[in-house]
Amino acid sequence: MGSRRALRVSAFLFLVALAGLAAGPPSYKVAKKIEAGGDGGWDYLTVDSAARRLYVSRGTRVMVFDADTGASVGEIPGTEGVHGIAIAPELDRGFTSNGRANTITIFDRKTLKTIGEVKSTGQNPDAILYDPASKRVFAFNGRSGNATAIDAATGEVAGTIPLDGKPEFAQADGEGRVFVNLEDKSSMAVIDSKKLAVLSTWPLAPCEEPSGMAVDRAHHRLFVGCGNRMMAAVDMRTGKVVATVPIGEGVDANGFDSGTGLAFASSGDGTLTAARLDGADKFTDIQTISTEPRARTMALDEKTHRIFLPTARFGPPPPATTATPRPRPSMLPGSFAILVVER
Repeated sequence: MGSRRALRVSAFLFLVALAGLAAGPPSYKVAKKIEAGGDGGWDYLTVDSAARRLYVSRGTRVMVFDADTGASVGEIPGTEGVHGIAIAPELDRGFTSNGRANTITIFDRKTLKTIGEVKSTGQNPDAILYDPASKRVFAFNGRSGNATAIDAATGEVAGTIPLDGKPEFAQADGEGRVFVNLEDKSSMAVIDSKKLAVLSTWPLAPCEEPSGMAVDRAHHRLFVGCGNRMMAAVDMRTGKVVATVPIGEGVDANGFDSGTGLAFASSGDGTLTAARLDGADKFTDIQTISTEPRARTMALDEKTHRIFLPTARFGPPPPATTATPRPRPSMLPGSFAILVVER
C-alpha cells in the first residue's frame, strides 16, 4: 500500500512539473497605475530595492515613492533639469544629475535632505551611476561629450573623462570598468573607473543610436536599447554583439532581472519587450507587453520583479509660430502616472 501511495505521489509531482514547463516563461502585464500627478516632465527613474524606494525625476525635483505601496514619501527639491538618480547604499547617499543647472546634488538616502552640490565639469549632466569598485559617481555630460567623476564619500571632483561622442546610459561591472553608450557614434566606451581613462571604444553594429543599457554581471552581458528597433546583447569582455531581438519604436531604457534571467526594453510606442538570452548568442522566450504611449523609461525592482514606467496624457499641440514652428503637445494637468508591470 505504501509503495502504491508513493507512486501516486510521484506521478502527481511529475504532472505538476510538466504543467509548469508547459506554462512557459513568466507572463507580464500592467497590474496597476500610481496616479502621481504634479507638474513637469520626466526622465530616468531608479529603484532602491533595499530601502524600498522609487525615485522619479520631475524636471525641477525628484519625487520619492514607497516601492511597495506607491505612496509618496517625500521629494528632493532644487534639482533643475534633473535627469537621473544614483544610489550609493554603503554610504547612505544619493546623487542626482541636474542638466540645466550643470550640477550634481548629493542627498541623504534616509532623510532625503540635501547634503551638498557639486559643479559638473561638463554641460548637461544626464545619465549618472555609482561605481562600487572605485566608490565614485560618474555623471555623463551629454552636451560636452565627457564624464565627471566624483568621490562619493567626500563630494570632491576626482577628474574628467573625455568621450568620443554623446554619452547616454551607462553601467558598471563592479570590478573597475564602466560602460557607456555613445549615441551619435553607435558605439560604446569602456572606462577604467580608477584610472579615469577610456580603455577602448567598441562599435555596436548593427545597433544604431544606443540609449538604454542593462547589465548581467554573472554572464558578462550588456543589454543595449537601439534606435533602429532592436535590443543588442553585448559581450562585456570583448565588445562583440552576440545577439539582437526586435523591440518597439522609441526605446529609452533597459533592465535585467537576475532572478528570472529576462532582459527588458521599454519603448515610447507603448510596448515593453521581455526576452531571455539562452546560452551565449540567442534570444528566446520573447513577450511584448502593452503599456502606454510615451512609457519609454523604466526601472526594475529585482526584489519583487516589478517594472515601473512613467507616462502621462497629452493634448494636441498649440498652433505653430515663427518662433516655434514645430510646437510640442502639452501634458494634461494631473495626468502623470507610473505604470506597474508585474508577473
